[in-house]
Amino acid sequence: MTDIESTPAGTERELDVEDIGEVTDAVVENVERVIVGHRDAIEHILTGMFGRGHVLLEDVPGVGKTMLSRAIAESFDCSFKRVQFTPDLLPSDVTGANVYNQKTQTFEFRSGPIFANVVLGDEINRAPPKTQSALLEAMEEGQVTIDGETHAVPDPFAVIATQNTVERDRTYDLPMAELDRFMKKLELGYPTADDESAMLENVVGTHPIETVEPVATLSDLEAIRAVTADVTVEAPIRTYVTRLARYTRNHAELGASPRASLLLLRAAQGRAILNGREYVVPDDIQTEATVVLPHRIRSGTAERSSTALVADAIESVPVD
Repeated sequence: MTDIESTPAGTERELDVEDIGEVTDAVVENVERVIVGHRDAIEHILTGMFGRGHVLLEDVPGVGKTMLSRAIAESFDCSFKRVQFTPDLLPSDVTGANVYNQKTQTFEFRSGPIFANVVLGDEINRAPPKTQSALLEAMEEGQVTIDGETHAVPDPFAVIATQNTVERDRTYDLPMAELDRFMKKLELGYPTADDESAMLENVVGTHPIETVEPVATLSDLEAIRAVTADVTVEAPIRTYVTRLARYTRNHAELGASPRASLLLLRAAQGRAILNGREYVVPDDIQTEATVVLPHRIRSGTAERSSTALVADAIESVPVD
């Protein structure tokens, strides 16, 4: 655990910005024992979790998407479940189902893997849309409805999903309604030569993921989320986000939705906390916009990608 004095389970504790800095430094250092050369991605996932968001990792197989997700989840002392999405996976395999108990002659709810603080959806686009949609209610509303009965998922709750980008003929495209639930979409890319050599040195023998221990508590994550929600967002910052969103709407076939604006602000609040501030600055917005907005935008032209459009927006929209 961190050097900060621990808090008994079931009780709330307060953290200031300096305390949060200690916690996040410990988590980043812990994850970097497993994943070498992806500090930006680690920070993006953390700021997403701090801002009560979900993260989609998209890249080719074998670059460490699953290991990164698992290392971050296990760095916090919270429940963690992994779901391997496959073409034959059913929605009930994710959410759970009511099962008849012959002894009591009643139906009992048996929860699925979605009932965890951190849920890793591995290769989410291998499952058909009906199964993918099993995540939507939990991601948006923090609950699951089975046979008309509502069950709350644990709080805090975060989904980290990975997506296969190679075998397009064997996968299903994520519908826009589901993509929009993810606060961020990240790509890891291949490591540098030095990072890959360091990684190979680390995994000779026992893989470091097998020895990862929590360095922060569930109450730490809850407290950080509470502090993040109170980060100051002044009127000029809100106006700046609105202008960025409107730029995308005016220059694309499908622009950023109001939900995108809200999630961009929440991600920026998480970035401010990570940088030791209790207020959002334009740099926070610009850093987070590059991973919060593009996957929600359809430019309508092959010559201009959604990523390029967001870059144009950041360059063109003035900051008051």
